[in-house]
Amino acid sequence: MTSRAAVFALSGLLAALSPPAPAAEALILVQRSPLAGLRHYEARGIWRDLHAGDRLEIVRERENPHDANAVRVEWRGRKLGYLPRADNAAVARQLDRGTPLEARIAVLKENRNRSLRLELEVISDASPVTPNP
Repeated sequence: MTSRAAVFALSGLLAALSPPAPAAEALILVQRSPLAGLRHYEARGIWRDLHAGDRLEIVRERENPHDANAVRVEWRGRKLGYLPRADNAAVARQLDRGTPLEARIAVLKENRNRSLRLELEVISDASPVTPNP
């Protein structure tokens, strides 16, 4: 066996014995929308603490008297507002089914139009599930 063939065989053996690489994270963007109600809740008081990329909690409000599909948006337990009524039905349906969804701040910007100051993304984790050995 030539030294080149031996190196090739050895590298194949090492690859076979190495632990598998961790599965890649696969995320699906379910929705990107502005935050509704920004001026009515706590965002104004904590605006300087918010950052793009911050995790948000989305909470289904089935008993909301103003919107049957209401989805509340919170940051560290502080109510920021809601998903817009025109865009919340699909997310509400998924939450009702128990689908795990995440949300994060996509964009923060100063704007006279308050409805354009904060955009959020709702994300579903589509990473492959690895069985436990």
